[in-house]
Amino acid sequence: MSSQKGLTPSLRFGQVVIGPPGSGKTTYCQGMQEFLTQLGRKVVIVNMDPANEGLPYSCAVDISELVTLDDVMEGLKLGPNGGLLYCMDYVEANLDWLENKLKQHSDCYFLFDCPGQVELYTHQSSVKNIFSQLAKWNFRLTAVHLVDSHYCADPAKFISVLCTSLSTMLHVELPHVNVLSKMDLIEQYGKLG
Repeated sequence: MSSQKGLTPSLRFGQVVIGPPGSGKTTYCQGMQEFLTQLGRKVVIVNMDPANEGLPYSCAVDISELVTLDDVMEGLKLGPNGGLLYCMDYVEANLDWLENKLKQHSDCYFLFDCPGQVELYTHQSSVKNIFSQLAKWNFRLTAVHLVDSHYCADPAKFISVLCTSLSTMLHVELPHVNVLSKMDLIEQYGKLG
């Protein structure tokens, strides 16, 4: 049975860039956007981090137009962790807003610059549900999990990072690539060995 033209939305591809705070997610997205643009690809960045201010790139969709961490913390008297959890629950409750924003960009490769709070990817459900909804909208995504390379210099930290990465991979249920970031800074932590 063949599908009629126009009934099935076309596939859209991209990466959800995740990792702990300070691991280089925003820098990675900016670099990947520049790289893909140089290759002639149409690429858009979606800022999914309601705490990400002063973005170094132009984003096609910015979640802070819907909700910001500062507004939530001030309005609901929450701390940064509780505020970020609330923000992502709010995004999940307003997926129609996200869908309308994403529909404005076709024939593009998508980079989703995600928040860094580890709980969002290990045992909280809103981000997982957002990723699942993206799949229903015909997005084919890979999770790019950035980890600061200095964790390789300490065996205990390295094992901890591996366990967190495995937990994240199982929870978000996306194809998963681990990337060691900040390799240019690794030597300041001593020899790897």
